[in-house]
Amino acid sequence: MKRKRDSPDAATMSTVDDGNSSSGAEFEVFLSFRGPDTRLNFTDCLYHSLDKAGIRVFRDDENIRKGKKIEGELLRVIESSKIYLPVFSRNYASSKWCLHELTHILKCSSKANDKVILPIFYDVNPDDVKLKTRLYSNALKKHEKKFSCNQIRQWKEALTKVSKIKGWGMKDKGHGEIINTIVDEVLTKLMKRMRNLPNHLVGIHDHVEAIMDMLNKGSHDVHYLVIHGMGGIGKTTLASAIFNQMSSQFQGCSFLSDIREFAQQGRIVDLQKQLLAEILQGGSLGIHNSIDVGINTIRERFRDKKVLLILDDVDKRDQLSKLAGKSDWFGPGSRIIITTRDINFLPIKEKDKESSFQAHSQEFQIYKMTEMDFFHALRLFSKHAFGMDLPPHDFVDISRQITTKTSGLPLALEIIGSSLYGESKKFWKGTLQKLELVPNQVVLNKLKISYDMLEPHQIEIFLDIACFFIRKDRLHPCYMWKASNYFPKRELLVLSRMSLLRITKDDTLWMHNQLRDLGREIVRREDVNFPRNRSRLWEPKIAFDVVRMKEGTDKVVALRLTRLYKEHSFTSEEFSKLPNLRYLELEGGNLVGDFKNLLSKLTWLSWSNCPSELNVMNLCLEKLVVLKLSGINITEDWAGWRSCLMSKDLKVIEINSYPGLKRTPDFSKCLNLKRLVIKQSTNLLVIDGSLSKLEHLKHFEIIFCESPKRDGCELYPVPFVLGSLKSMSKLGMRGMHLQELHHSIGQMTRLEYLSLDYCSFLKTLPNSIGDLKMLRWISLIGTSIKKLPRTMGKLVSLLELDLSMTKIKKLPTSIRNLKRLEILSLNNCAIRELPKAIGMLENLTALYASFCENMEGEIPTEIGGLSFLTKLGLTKSKIRRLPATMNKLSHLQQLLLDQCDELKQLPELPVSLKELKISSHLLWTALDLSYLTNLVDLHIRGDTPRLSEFRQGVPKIEWIEGLSYLERLTLVIGDDTFPSINLATLSRLQILEITCVDSRSLVGLPSSLIELTLRDVKSPMGRSLFSNLTNLSHLCLLNCQLREVEFDDVLGQQLKKLRSLYLRDTAMLERLLVSRLEGLRVLSMNGCPGLMETRGLEKLESLDSLVFLGCGSLKELPDLSKLKKLWQLVVPNHLPEKLFYLRLPDTWEGQNSYSRKRIVISSPYSR
Repeated sequence: MKRKRDSPDAATMSTVDDGNSSSGAEFEVFLSFRGPDTRLNFTDCLYHSLDKAGIRVFRDDENIRKGKKIEGELLRVIESSKIYLPVFSRNYASSKWCLHELTHILKCSSKANDKVILPIFYDVNPDDVKLKTRLYSNALKKHEKKFSCNQIRQWKEALTKVSKIKGWGMKDKGHGEIINTIVDEVLTKLMKRMRNLPNHLVGIHDHVEAIMDMLNKGSHDVHYLVIHGMGGIGKTTLASAIFNQMSSQFQGCSFLSDIREFAQQGRIVDLQKQLLAEILQGGSLGIHNSIDVGINTIRERFRDKKVLLILDDVDKRDQLSKLAGKSDWFGPGSRIIITTRDINFLPIKEKDKESSFQAHSQEFQIYKMTEMDFFHALRLFSKHAFGMDLPPHDFVDISRQITTKTSGLPLALEIIGSSLYGESKKFWKGTLQKLELVPNQVVLNKLKISYDMLEPHQIEIFLDIACFFIRKDRLHPCYMWKASNYFPKRELLVLSRMSLLRITKDDTLWMHNQLRDLGREIVRREDVNFPRNRSRLWEPKIAFDVVRMKEGTDKVVALRLTRLYKEHSFTSEEFSKLPNLRYLELEGGNLVGDFKNLLSKLTWLSWSNCPSELNVMNLCLEKLVVLKLSGINITEDWAGWRSCLMSKDLKVIEINSYPGLKRTPDFSKCLNLKRLVIKQSTNLLVIDGSLSKLEHLKHFEIIFCESPKRDGCELYPVPFVLGSLKSMSKLGMRGMHLQELHHSIGQMTRLEYLSLDYCSFLKTLPNSIGDLKMLRWISLIGTSIKKLPRTMGKLVSLLELDLSMTKIKKLPTSIRNLKRLEILSLNNCAIRELPKAIGMLENLTALYASFCENMEGEIPTEIGGLSFLTKLGLTKSKIRRLPATMNKLSHLQQLLLDQCDELKQLPELPVSLKELKISSHLLWTALDLSYLTNLVDLHIRGDTPRLSEFRQGVPKIEWIEGLSYLERLTLVIGDDTFPSINLATLSRLQILEITCVDSRSLVGLPSSLIELTLRDVKSPMGRSLFSNLTNLSHLCLLNCQLREVEFDDVLGQQLKKLRSLYLRDTAMLERLLVSRLEGLRVLSMNGCPGLMETRGLEKLESLDSLVFLGCGSLKELPDLSKLKKLWQLVVPNHLPEKLFYLRLPDTWEGQNSYSRKRIVISSPYSR
């Protein structure tokens, strides 16, 4: 796409295709520059360097699409870009287009956290841009003749603000060096906002473009697309790139990885939970452990949402059916992308495998990935082997030969190239000779070339991870490997550099599926016919058969016995065949017999569903390093403690037992323990004093182990001297029966993390807590603490302090010293006022003080000093005044003042605000927030006693019409004199809830609306109300006083995309006519006692959910037999008997479930 210019020396301009909703996401970086100054030199080099790095850059003289309006389209490109690079040159300020661009760039970056300005001072100084010299000042004076004072003021402000941003100066510096630095910085900024992609992306652009073209066809339909190809071909990388490019266009996004492996482990429910959590962004999901419940929840929660869903590595049809079974589970415009190695699990004809096919009653499109062409393959190989695009001259021939042998498989190119980095020519020739012996089509053998380069200890670690530790915490197996005299830190680094392993940001181990399969295949080939001769048995059935048949050998070092054999008792005779076992994973079962001299090399024991009694003698686990126990039978008297806790080498203990322990076991022999976690032991009252001897303990957590106070039962303080645990960095005692914290905690000088959440009897903290100079995070949620010690001000490293749900009434003035504090949470605590010292917290970004019903009076003026504050929550407090200094909070984006009924007026607020919630009584205070032009979410509601005190006349709300960036608006006044308002100007508005006593008061609504809730409607709804709502998907009528609601032919045409219709608490409604809403999927009536008739239900063939609750006057329902998609029917159980002789779809079996308030008839397919 190209950018036009108004004149030869004008700034960059461009057009974007209006017809493609994705076009706004085409570019990641926007270059703003003065053409004649830098277009043919610096900017050209910078553009091509960014482009080579795989970054989508917008600049002049590229990318023109003709026939569109210039300026409006350029602004759209600026808005969609993530990073802005203004190149300030001597004549930059002479161009009105450059100044227009810069002003809009500043506006966009100020209203979005994910947009960054990186200025480049080409042949000028920052002082020139700050207007401290004549260079730019004179240029602006010339503009004064043609432009208004307001326009000149905006340009000056933009130049001044951008000049203060740290950037790059070009004077006396080489272009190449600066450009490389800029590219690195841009890549870093972009990667923080995306799904992680490999550092070296080659040849992916054409794949992305082809898939985008496929996905953009029929943009309002739900599309399934399958990316098909062999393992290691780059399917996941391509899906990740698509995800990064498209995610901003959807209401919700989720990337589900490794579905095949999750399914093999019986963990589809975990994927369902992940899907719900990611799309609903932490909304209330409830807890489910049933696949059927998960299917229903996904279908119910997503049918109105436009979602992007990536299903990575699917290999069975039922995996798809449990996660994204039908297109009508999702809202219009949704995209479901599936990656798979094998499409044979889907019901398609052979002739259709290369294009599209029908399955699950909707169309799947296939995109088949093939190997890279030779040029791209050589480039990718060179990047890994040499760190450059092409090989050096003396390595060209051998590089071409090795590239040919990899057959263009990206994973093989990456692994082999990385393994050759920095090696001699002789080493390269040896590698090539090995490749000559491996058939091109055998992928595992190609990968094994890198495996063969590993040293013995690296091989052991690689195979352990492939068989047992993928997606597991890195640290735990490291302790085990170190006990085997390996060097895990070094070995993991080697494996990572050879691209055989990745360590994720959350410090877990990750391995590509192909590499995992390689490792497991190597183990299988240790003896294809006799598993007893393999080193690792990770498949439970094979492992069980080897043990049960007493076929174990000294070759077996790791064993998983889970899921299948909970009642089996493993005998000493069976384990006597496994003398070298170092890793054992059990689920249920028991140990029987004399284990003297058995399991003598065991370093890892993980045992879930432990038995209450052990029928074992002489079990001596002297080498144990990692111990993980869970189950209801673990008590302080458990017979296994003596055997499990005798090892001086123990580093990790995790105990998960409900109701579990009353007292922790004796740890006096585990003197080298580093991590101790106890969960769910709700009977726990006493922590054994031996814990104080664990001088090397770094991580100690007790999670939800508080038992209810019983008659005659004392509350126990922590009965050990915490100060002796000088190595501790993380201490968590959540929900513990804790009355006080020992003063010696101040001696834990390495402590960084302290959580005492829900220790409901904890009333004080010792003064010595101020001695924890390294403490970064404190959480005291739900404690009974009333006062913080003054010494809290000494915590100079503290970043986050959470005092929510405590009894704290006042903060000590010493908090002024917490200069590094970033987050302070006071939600639902007893605090009465914010101290003036709050203004001294110069790095504070978030202050949460909602539901503090005792907080009253005024917010101190000193709060204006929090220049980095982005979030301020004061919901449901009794504050009466906000200070005038609020407008100094230049980074504030979220301000929550709803249910603050004592607040009499608002001061000037910062223009940076994106989300604002206030009580509606403020509308009668001559409120005008038209200057908050960056608002995205505005929430005004409330009908409190104070409202009548303010109501005099009609409130003025026309200023809302000018908030052009609004996407969500709630305007609930609860008043019969609701003023007229025209919201048609809000072209980005998607969700609206509004009081609409008289529908004529809504002069206009924007076509962008997706969800609309109308409250308190008293007059009939005319066609004009819905005339522009061509994208409306969800309509709710709440507390409306209408006798009849009719959607006639005209409304049916206007609301073609309506999928959900809800009527709530509409007591006067008698008749509902819906026959023209042909696309409706959900129809729900709740609290409509006067409803007697619903017409047209039988014509709603897309309907899948029909709900009647509190509809006592409803007498009959029509023939529903044509509603083939209906899967849920809910009716009140007091209806006449004839209602239960409904004609339902043939697919139903008439399964009824009864409850006290309603009868639910559910389709068998609703599970």
